[in-house]
Amino acid sequence: MNKRADLLEQWHAHLAFGLRRSPHTVRAYGDAARRFLEWLGDGADWRQVAGCKAADMRRYLAMRRGGGLSNASAARELSALKALIKFALAQSGNEDLAPPRLRGPRVAKGLPRAVTPDEAVNLAETAAENADIDWIGARDRAVLLLLYGAGLRIDEALSLDCGILPIGATITVTGKGRKQRVAPIVPLVKQAIEDYLARQPWPAGPRDPLFRGAKGGRLSQGVVQKATARARVLLGLPASATPHALRHSFATHLLAAGTDLRSLQELLGHASLGSTQIYTKVDAAVLLDVYRDAHPRERED
Repeated sequence: MNKRADLLEQWHAHLAFGLRRSPHTVRAYGDAARRFLEWLGDGADWRQVAGCKAADMRRYLAMRRGGGLSNASAARELSALKALIKFALAQSGNEDLAPPRLRGPRVAKGLPRAVTPDEAVNLAETAAENADIDWIGARDRAVLLLLYGAGLRIDEALSLDCGILPIGATITVTGKGRKQRVAPIVPLVKQAIEDYLARQPWPAGPRDPLFRGAKGGRLSQGVVQKATARARVLLGLPASATPHALRHSFATHLLAAGTDLRSLQELLGHASLGSTQIYTKVDAAVLLDVYRDAHPRERED
């Protein structure tokens, strides 16, 4: 095995087994590492990667941008490189040092819009990757994927108790006016919640909150909003990419896939059909960007 292949194998193992990142992140960060190591040259080792400065990263990203890389993709690549350099620092005995500080590219502000399926997942993954504590990262990922995968309001998600466990194909949610509805749980969301529960240090009795803050109390909306804001800046997403936008995206993507308004009304917990009909006014260009035959994450195992 050559040196580059050995480094990539270590990096993949760290992502998959050390950090327990999703296959989506392992694949994306693995590809980013491969490209960066190729750019550094055949003799690159962890010490050379750890020694990379902000100027080196700027040159590399400029090369990638010259090949047509978008702002959002460049921001994601930068996030991957920072994680790679952090790992390289630890591998070379300098784990107390931090990767170079480098801001991601800015994107022009546009009209509020639904995020794409990939952007929704990237938002959750990036929020997890940038948390200081492992279980908190897993929590943030689970919350954001739940908002997108089940179309929950943020207060509905944060009011859930562990009485819903074990997670099945659906959960019962209490929405506005104390009205209850059944929300579907796709495999990606189920896995994320179970991963978070396996890591978090608190009891999980039937009346205990499902999502907890750092000190063990019920997680607040403000904490989720801040984690989302940090992630969207790193990804170069607009300010409209909020936790509520994930629910909006759930509805937009299902409508584009052919879900009828009455069914969508039930899934969203709207009291009137009029509240649901707003999604019929989504720009046609957005509808062309999403999958047409099912919720995009239903097919993930």
